[in-house]
Amino acid sequence: MSITNELLNTVLRQAGREVSRKEFLTLAGRGLAVGVATSTLASCQTDSGPTTAATAPTPTTGTPASQVTSATMYTSPDGQKIPSSEAVSPPAKVPTDLNKPIELEEWKSDVDPQSPPTPTPLPPDKRVGYALVGLGHLTLEELLPAFGQSKKSKPVALVSGSPEKLKKVAQQYGIKPESCYSYENYDQLKDNPEVQVIYIVLPNSMHAEYTIRGAQAGKHILCEKPMANSAAECEAMIAACKKAGKKLMVAYRIQYEPYNREVRQMIRDNKFGKTKYIQAQNSQSSANPDHWRHKKALAGGGALPDIGLYCLNTARFLLGTEPTEVSAYMHSTPGNPLFKEVEEMMSWQMRFPDGIVVDNITHYNTHDSRFYRVNSERGWIHLNNAYAYKGQALQTSHAEGPAKLENHITLGAKNQFATEMDHFSECVLEDKAPHTPGEEGLQDQRIMEAIYQSAREGRPVKLPAVKGTDVFRGPEPKQA
Repeated sequence: MSITNELLNTVLRQAGREVSRKEFLTLAGRGLAVGVATSTLASCQTDSGPTTAATAPTPTTGTPASQVTSATMYTSPDGQKIPSSEAVSPPAKVPTDLNKPIELEEWKSDVDPQSPPTPTPLPPDKRVGYALVGLGHLTLEELLPAFGQSKKSKPVALVSGSPEKLKKVAQQYGIKPESCYSYENYDQLKDNPEVQVIYIVLPNSMHAEYTIRGAQAGKHILCEKPMANSAAECEAMIAACKKAGKKLMVAYRIQYEPYNREVRQMIRDNKFGKTKYIQAQNSQSSANPDHWRHKKALAGGGALPDIGLYCLNTARFLLGTEPTEVSAYMHSTPGNPLFKEVEEMMSWQMRFPDGIVVDNITHYNTHDSRFYRVNSERGWIHLNNAYAYKGQALQTSHAEGPAKLENHITLGAKNQFATEMDHFSECVLEDKAPHTPGEEGLQDQRIMEAIYQSAREGRPVKLPAVKGTDVFRGPEPKQA
């Protein structure tokens, strides 16, 4: 909307005296935008001398709180007057860097938990575009909604074998019709410049093919866990991405989740002395024998690769070292149609360097239970709902003299899927390796194969020795 000379002159004349709200609304109604009027009046009421970049004040609007009085009145269009106040400008620091948070004024004392930094979302046109392959439970229930809390990621394309589902989901999330693909024309993603990352959310048996095809289409790959159905498939996926010069990350959301990272730090810091053993359980009740998770050709296995993998990967993540031996027991209830092809239960023990033992159990036919307890020399750390999408509850116990202290620790919650996607987007934007690369998924697959071997043969299975800490992981993710 243009500003006439007459209107501008009127604004300048008003600059020397107080402008009532009614007068301001009249001016605004004649075509002056609120932001322009505020800026113009503010500049007229301050020194007009030159300001250098070094001495330029932080941009503010309104009046400092210390100067605001209760005398301001608002006059409504019908003449009614009610008490109000001027806009108050907090003494905030506003960095020009989009990746740095706005620093607001202090208002909480150190008696209470401090607020995290303000969110720093990138503008939509600077976020990394994702194509989601597969529109099942995880994509519809968790991933697509998670983009609403993402700071660096956005959905720009969909791939599905269901045209009806594809059309509806695209309409719901604003995906262009031309950015909707079937499995047959999946390779045409190479011609879509909006897509930088392909997120593979398919049955496990399809991970290798669609990762390889996606890399050949020139896109970075984020692949759901388990990485594949065999170590050989994992190796092929890693090789294809390296050949194409594209990044490959496995979606181990636990490694980016705040509570699990806090436990990891406690362990690494020996908060309660050296860790001696860990107990871990991840169980749930499944149904529908026709679901792909109950077909060995599609899932590769039952409870172990689907939910037991969280126990396995999290233990490795917490300790930083690799197991040297596994011993396992597997069982399925005879006659239960759910477990004709895949295991109902897997119980296994992993031995780590320094004598640390990790006891694990995963089950497909019990009420959900997802926790682990780290037992150390002078205390324990217990994380309930450790592997769940939300609801983590962290508790510690130790003794001080005659007292046994049990502490409940509350941290700021984050959407796990938004957090892991934003980490990968950051890796794409900054051209760095992801924290959970393909090599991390390959190591888990090798250990799972040893667990199955131990369960079949009824004996412990040795694993190749791996020296060092966090050998299969990339750089640590930034903490938001």
